[in-house]
Amino acid sequence: MNPSQPPAITVNEHVRHQEIDGFGISQAFRRNELLKALPESQQREVLDLWFDREKGAGLSILRLGIGSSPAGSPYDHMVSIQPEDPGGPDAPPKYVWDGDDNSQVWVAKAAQAYGVKRFFADAWSAPGYMKDNGDDKGGGTLKPEWQRAYANYLVAYTKFYAREGIKITDLGFTNEPDWTASYASMRFTPEQAAQFAKVLGPVAKGVRVACCDSFGWNQAKAYTAAIEADPEARRWVKTHTGHTYASPVDAPLPTTRKTWMSEWNPNGSTWNENWDDGSGYDGFAIAQAVHDALTLGNVSGYVYWLGGSRGATRALLQLDDTAKTYRVSKRLWALAAYSRFIRPGAVRLDTAAADPALKVSAFRNPDGSRVVEVLNTGTAPVTWQGVRGRATAYLTDGANSLTPSPVTGRTVTLQPRALTTVVIR
Repeated sequence: MNPSQPPAITVNEHVRHQEIDGFGISQAFRRNELLKALPESQQREVLDLWFDREKGAGLSILRLGIGSSPAGSPYDHMVSIQPEDPGGPDAPPKYVWDGDDNSQVWVAKAAQAYGVKRFFADAWSAPGYMKDNGDDKGGGTLKPEWQRAYANYLVAYTKFYAREGIKITDLGFTNEPDWTASYASMRFTPEQAAQFAKVLGPVAKGVRVACCDSFGWNQAKAYTAAIEADPEARRWVKTHTGHTYASPVDAPLPTTRKTWMSEWNPNGSTWNENWDDGSGYDGFAIAQAVHDALTLGNVSGYVYWLGGSRGATRALLQLDDTAKTYRVSKRLWALAAYSRFIRPGAVRLDTAAADPALKVSAFRNPDGSRVVEVLNTGTAPVTWQGVRGRATAYLTDGANSLTPSPVTGRTVTLQPRALTTVVIR
């Protein structure tokens, strides 16, 4: 290396950015029923791939779906804890708890056994009888007279989980409030969301209220701005959330509070296990999306949709409940390269790269270890000299899934079209 040339990568530990809450998945809409259909040995392998820090991704957030559908609903419809109208908004509630919650409780307990501590419960809709369209599907809005009852309903859900030994840490009352879907969905304007936050906040004690899971990151900015403009709403909303279907992460949300990219997977029409094929839903595309969310959006949490599903899914895993088997995509390993090593409480550090083909981010964990993530988007290898400390590099590309190699001579070769995770202890 020419001494006059800058190093390939520079990490400035004196300039710090956001604190990391974690990385996670959702298995809402009864996707855990697919996992339950597998043999127990494969169930354990799947759980290891999601939550184990040695064998898999070491995920640290589990997003749960708060059901809204009537009792007896088929697969893909999450059943409500109060499927029938109790007799009006002021009537005593008639909650029903089966200890299973659409197959979510057992996965939550399993995740907790792996060390997961963040459980984000999110509602796609209120039950139909609380809404002006009389259906939990197809949009519609919450009737004003049902606001307090809906808030109590959400809090009751968290209490049922507490009964099972699971602490719901984060609670959302809306999912994609700006999108009318054929499945469970409910509309809120930014102003309506801010107003309801003031109803939910005082009764949701001991839990962080999250809002508003807009269907696009740019669209989420209006919801964040409405909450920030209302001092009482701002008091209660601790985490601002957004999805990236309608627009990707390109800048931070307008708040100093924590922000999460709380749901996304890419469009596509086939099951794809590839790392880098230009499809837009390969592993490389996921790695770029995670990098951009962390560095452009300053997000503290990244929650992928879904951990596993069936058929031509863009989930991390394909769960085949008919053949009783599962398959693993490179999307899992793209996320795992971040989630396994960047732990809750880590802080993102300032970085610079001499080569514009390198997308770099760096983090300092609570235990003092440092993690440098380098996505080489170019077609040539890049040599990074001057790596300090006892380091191990983990390579993820078409042929490797977090393959470790010790760093010798303080030098790492950053392979082309690959993600290299350097852990320095």
